[in-house]
Amino acid sequence: MTTQSDNVLEDIAPGTFDTEVTSGRKNFGKLMTGLVIGCVVVAILPLGSIIFMLLKNGLSRLFQDFPSVFTELPPPPLVDGGGFSNAIVGTLITCLIGALISLPVGILTAIYTIEFGRGNKLSQFVRFCTNVLSGVPSIIAGLFAYGIVVLTMGNFSAIAGGVALSVLMMPIIIRTAEEGLKSIPSEVRQGLVGIGATNFQGVASVILPATLPFIATGATLALARAAGETAPLLFTALFNQFQARSLKEPIATLSVLIYNFAIAPYKNQNELAWAAALVIVALIMTVSVLSRTLTARKVY
Repeated sequence: MTTQSDNVLEDIAPGTFDTEVTSGRKNFGKLMTGLVIGCVVVAILPLGSIIFMLLKNGLSRLFQDFPSVFTELPPPPLVDGGGFSNAIVGTLITCLIGALISLPVGILTAIYTIEFGRGNKLSQFVRFCTNVLSGVPSIIAGLFAYGIVVLTMGNFSAIAGGVALSVLMMPIIIRTAEEGLKSIPSEVRQGLVGIGATNFQGVASVILPATLPFIATGATLALARAAGETAPLLFTALFNQFQARSLKEPIATLSVLIYNFAIAPYKNQNELAWAAALVIVALIMTVSVLSRTLTARKVY
């Protein structure tokens, strides 16, 4: 028994229908491919222009004064030469302090929300606070650390800068640690219960070690963001023309040095600002590539 659709198909010459459909799909596919490529170019154009400007303005200064640009202190106005060794050390110190604060707090928070408090109101509230904190402007984190640390200690310091950065790093660490814990199959937890392991034993001996690649990824991403922050450090670490002798005194950082020297009316300091910007972008890109490498590792 033939249907109306069969009769319509019989009226079409053999191969004509397939050719027209295939040609139309190919043209549509080419159009969408071109559109996607155009969008990709538009998306990477800002990054490409930034890298081009940094290489154009900062690379010559790095080559001209290498290695003194990495070993000498920032120059005073109207003095040629100099470097930003104290800013590199200060950036590493403040980021390290921020990591030492945010890593244990973020990891333990993620363990509670996923392993021990899943589904209860407290864990849901914690996740809501994490989402809100991730959207807080960085300058607010600086004001928070200023009120908690700077006013308490009575002066700007590397510790205050580290506390401000830890506030910005914590949501990233919590989210990546939670995703790592979620990636562990439920069969693993059931197997731990089957062998008589407690929740604490299972988390400490099996689940947490399995999520270390995710935690390392979150730590590197958080460090990449913290290394480029300026506003919170203006309220907390301030700046220091020399090497800091203590964590309780102001300390120089690359981001604040770039801010100060970029607006200075002196050519030498402007050139150093470009060189420092190139260094910090290279540092952030290196950390980002490292985090991608860690993400590529499959646990299960």
